[in-house]
Amino acid sequence: GREDRLRVVASFSILGDMTREVGGDDIHLDVLIGPMREAHTFEPSPRDARALGAAQVLVLNGLGLEAWMPRLLEASDFKGREIVASHGVKTRLVGAGESEDAAPGTVDPHAWQDLANGVQYVRNIAQGLAQADPTHESAYLARADAYVQKLRQADAQWRQQLAAIPEDRRALATSHDAFGYLGAAYGIRILSLVGLSSEAEPSARAMADLLKRIRADHVRALFLEQGGNSRALEQLAQEAGVTMGGTLYADTLDRPGHEASTYLGMFRWNTQQLMKAFTASGH
Repeated sequence: GREDRLRVVASFSILGDMTREVGGDDIHLDVLIGPMREAHTFEPSPRDARALGAAQVLVLNGLGLEAWMPRLLEASDFKGREIVASHGVKTRLVGAGESEDAAPGTVDPHAWQDLANGVQYVRNIAQGLAQADPTHESAYLARADAYVQKLRQADAQWRQQLAAIPEDRRALATSHDAFGYLGAAYGIRILSLVGLSSEAEPSARAMADLLKRIRADHVRALFLEQGGNSRALEQLAQEAGVTMGGTLYADTLDRPGHEASTYLGMFRWNTQQLMKAFTASGH
């Protein structure tokens, strides 16, 4: 019956969606950090500890994203299998060449922003679920294959769209250092205006510095990350005479019923926002 389904906990919304695609009806899934919530600063509750304590499998990103996880594991007395979705992914360092603010040598955890890494995540999840629940192995692997097919298709489509954009136009700035994998994978120059992501208003001097960098890098559009602070960014876009693009999703999905409410939908949404900016007539 439904009661003996494999009990799985995923750390945050993007992994939750991937795990749902692979697990289908063979798992019972709890997601700790729901849509539109910040993964880095999450404060686990007693309810989360109970959910994890009752689970047989935990799916997490790794790469330092879930800094709060060791405390939660201890509190929950979790005895199950851990699936580190990012296992085997070629990692990038935060701000590799883009941002002066990030501590050098910190691994960037946002590996899912490259769809090829997304494929690796899905394979890891499928393998882990199959090991935890061998009875449904063929179902997990079959769902993963079908899903990987879709991810590869989306990847190819996106590359095709980008190929039509001259390289010098593929430049953007964002308020959060979360799109390094996206930039590296798809040949987009991304200037991260870290320091704009906090609520504090940047000083006039900081604004002048950012303006200089935006002009020097021929940035075409400024993008706000979901949950970021828009006032300073809007002012910057105005002064630089560049487009203020739509919101990009970095480490959360949108609420159910919206386009960006799944991993694939989030990618589609982000690429639409980027294409709009790259094809907008500008300098």
